[in-house]
Amino acid sequence: MNSRRIPHYGRMILTVGVALAGVLLVLIYREYRSVAEEIIQTPMAEHEALVRESYLWIGAGSLGALLMCLAIVWVLVQRQTNRIKDLRVQAEKLRDADFGEPLQEYPPDALGQLAAVFNDMRDRLKATTISRDYVDRILSGMNEAIIVTSTDGTIKRINRSTTILLGFDEKELVGTSIDYIVDKNKSGSLIDDSISGIPKEATFESKFGESIPVSYTCSIVEGEGGDSHDRIYAAQNITERRRAEQRIRYLARIDALTKVPNRMQFQHLLQRAIARARRAHQPLCLFYVDVDHFKEINDTFGHLAGDATLETVAERLSAALPDNSVIGRLAGDEFAVVVAGLGAEDEDRSETDRLARSLLDRLADPFFVQGHEVFMTASMGIAFYPKDAANVIDLIRNADAALYSSKKRGGNVYAYYKPQMNEAVVERLMTKSKLKRAFERDELLVHYQPKYNLETGEVFGAEALVRWELPDRGLILPSDFIPLAEETNLIIEIGEWVLDKVCEDFRYWQRSTSPGRVSVNFSLKQLRQPNFSARIGSILRSHEVSPTSLELEVTETTLMENPERTVKLLDQLYALGLHLAIDDFGTGYSSLSALQQFPISTLKIDKSFVRDVATNPDDATIVGTIVQMGRNLNLDVVAEGVENEDQLNVLQRLDCTYVQGLLFGDPMSADNYLELLLAQVEGTDSYRALFAG
Repeated sequence: MNSRRIPHYGRMILTVGVALAGVLLVLIYREYRSVAEEIIQTPMAEHEALVRESYLWIGAGSLGALLMCLAIVWVLVQRQTNRIKDLRVQAEKLRDADFGEPLQEYPPDALGQLAAVFNDMRDRLKATTISRDYVDRILSGMNEAIIVTSTDGTIKRINRSTTILLGFDEKELVGTSIDYIVDKNKSGSLIDDSISGIPKEATFESKFGESIPVSYTCSIVEGEGGDSHDRIYAAQNITERRRAEQRIRYLARIDALTKVPNRMQFQHLLQRAIARARRAHQPLCLFYVDVDHFKEINDTFGHLAGDATLETVAERLSAALPDNSVIGRLAGDEFAVVVAGLGAEDEDRSETDRLARSLLDRLADPFFVQGHEVFMTASMGIAFYPKDAANVIDLIRNADAALYSSKKRGGNVYAYYKPQMNEAVVERLMTKSKLKRAFERDELLVHYQPKYNLETGEVFGAEALVRWELPDRGLILPSDFIPLAEETNLIIEIGEWVLDKVCEDFRYWQRSTSPGRVSVNFSLKQLRQPNFSARIGSILRSHEVSPTSLELEVTETTLMENPERTVKLLDQLYALGLHLAIDDFGTGYSSLSALQQFPISTLKIDKSFVRDVATNPDDATIVGTIVQMGRNLNLDVVAEGVENEDQLNVLQRLDCTYVQGLLFGDPMSADNYLELLLAQVEGTDSYRALFAG
């Protein structure tokens, strides 16, 4: 027999057995010799009895030796059996994740080596299990719902937050498709969803049929060799955020007093109406309505009567207008109405006349305020698309010109727009040609409007504002010429000139003090330039100005024009070190979840909300909501258009971060801004007292 094929403990038993057998043979042999000698020396008469006795002793000795050998072998076998049993018990414990105590590893035979392997395996499994349990505790403690699926979308695991969110137990979801929890009426399939680090939105359906809006991200678990296997969905309930978003949208678009669209929303609706009319090749009529002598009503009966008058105007216009008409409050006592299908041709003019007259007659009916009978009349200007204007701004401007004509006629009448009513159209064309020459003649100026820290009263920085100085007209504000520059590529040249001038002034200020952060406005046309970020970086390097010293402002509407491209561009600018701000926040149409994609550091509240923040609770609510949202997102919030101390005090109570406006003086030249900074350092600035308390 080849001894290498026999286990160590088998060889040991065999060796002991052979040794015992040898000892037994030696004893039998010695006994046999002793008996033989006795037989030889014993007389014949005693010979037979002696032989029998000898055989008995030999047999008893052999049997005893054999039993002793068997006992030794049994003990050895039992010992090995117990060791094998211990190995089996330990294997069963490992199977049930019960690590128990380590096995004894001596003697160093095959079973000892096997025990050592078991102990090593026990230690490794114990460490792995501890790590796995730790991961399980992390997943269970996360607020986000975590769902792990296979490549085909089959759910493999969920955490406790998923159970809380959806009401399903883990055993109810494991093995089902991820789309089982998706509300198919509101969301698409998540199985084929592309992997992206940008949060997306979907609607989940709970066990009880409740639709739950969520914001989620999807990532993959890399397998061996880099192959993609499981997916991990991390979802967060955004129900409250949706409600806040809807509230902000409502307050930002609907006039709180009259419950009709405000100016921004009306312009948006008018733009959509024009687009539909253009596709259908149909005309559109715009009525611009203004209450006659509205100030007298306010002065005579008070502001409550004025508010009641405006509410009455909105109600009567809504009741008297055809279906599908759009009404909006543009400002103060000015309203506008869009009626589709009414054209400027003679056959339509009579119908327009009847509608205009009926609206004015309905508004002229008396009504009661605080027990007093009030008589009200209104004037109206009428313009048509496409005859009088092809876009929102021009259509409203032309209708306003017609309204002005009817006002000059005494009121309670209507007038149709005629080109001669609006000499500004000609002036506009002249201004556009002058603007090109102004740029060539270096007639443009950059002024700076300081931004103040509401908590300390210190100048935090400034906003660069471009001005145009005409010899015959004086300073022209950006609102009068920037739209003209937008229509041509001149806005790109102006934008780069402004940034170059700001960097030049910044270096000048730095020689004396710290200028703070200066913000510069950029338009959609500038952002569309293919090498925009490279040109910005070149200007900054040429003046040796750190990108962190500047802040680029873009409007909310510009951000949402092409979100995917804008995100990439803003990421490039952010990588340069530039700060980014959303200008006129609250007047656009962005989704709050979409805004999270952009690397924004500042929100600028539009001055239309700040104007009445001290007198209008709804405007205060809007501003407070935006401020709180900004703080929750770790963003700075700047309130524009602060013109009086009442507005300043309300903004302080709302914990707004920064303010700017005419309360602190007109926008100033670079030299005057430097004087302001130096006065602040010396403690002689004149506006710090406004922030006391």
